[in-house]
Amino acid sequence: MKTEALSPELLTETARAMVADGKGLLAMDESNGTCNRRFGSAGISQTVEMRRAWRELLLTTPGLSTCISGVILYDETIRQAAADGMPLPRVAQDAGLLVGIKVDTGAKALAAHPGETVTEGLDGLRERLLSYFKMGARFAKWRGVIALDDMCLPTRACTSANAHALARYAALCQEAGLVPIVEPEVLMDGAQTQARCQDATEAVLRSVFEQLLLQGVVLEAMILKPNMVIAGLTGTARNTAAEVADATLQCLRRVVPAAVPGIMFLSGGQSGEEASSRLNAMHVKGERPWPLSFSFGRALQHPALDIWAGREANRVTAQQALMHRARCNSAALKGEYSAAMEAA
Repeated sequence: MKTEALSPELLTETARAMVADGKGLLAMDESNGTCNRRFGSAGISQTVEMRRAWRELLLTTPGLSTCISGVILYDETIRQAAADGMPLPRVAQDAGLLVGIKVDTGAKALAAHPGETVTEGLDGLRERLLSYFKMGARFAKWRGVIALDDMCLPTRACTSANAHALARYAALCQEAGLVPIVEPEVLMDGAQTQARCQDATEAVLRSVFEQLLLQGVVLEAMILKPNMVIAGLTGTARNTAAEVADATLQCLRRVVPAAVPGIMFLSGGQSGEEASSRLNAMHVKGERPWPLSFSFGRALQHPALDIWAGREANRVTAQQALMHRARCNSAALKGEYSAAMEAA
């Protein structure tokens, strides 16, 4: 007998709530190593307590739920408590935020394919998902990392391996009552052209949806988190916001089924201003079969982290900086973002 948590209708309702009302996700699921590196760059002590304090600062930002529908946590964070003893998942829920959890264990070298990776973490995932559900999580995230160059990457082997892992993860999530965020990221590193990025992104997404269907994933109860279609960050080409919007929308229309309830872009290596302007450009291009939103990490957190710098005295100012970026992205979802907002 199915439990209420496993109902496809409830999963679909959660997925729709994640992209509703001009809101997006705050990705705060950096691994301890990644978080420590960012702390080091900002001159912050790289300790468990400082990571906890930073994540509590994010979750307790006043008014965050007006622009943010949910937060993606890391395993350490979902087990932590605020300074007053309240579990951080409960802090998020009381603030009107859905709780999500990163469940992959990272990208590892793909055997016999130099320069490419496959994301691992399927072993024991069923049990971990059930545990996270009990802790309050209602959605999950798994990131497949696809290297791209001008010549031969990604290979079909890399694309297929990551698509298969993403689909198996998604099926397990839905079994456990969690909405899966399916994140196949074609990296922006390198000097490849925008056309090359579009070709690779389309091929990756086709493979992913083929595997999702093979594994029995309910498309109406998942979220897609892709990259935008952009020329490589180390190349000489610089795309306008309109060029990114046109190429990205063409790519998605060609391969993403209309049944998917929402697409939430990752920010990758983009600055907060770039990500907002490109997201805005997509929302002035006419109708789309699915809502478009954001699931940003650095593009939301970076200014606030630099301001906070590990000092309690900077807490309020840091939270104001986070809200500013959240409002910019929320405005972009209505086609109302402008450069003038950055000076406000």
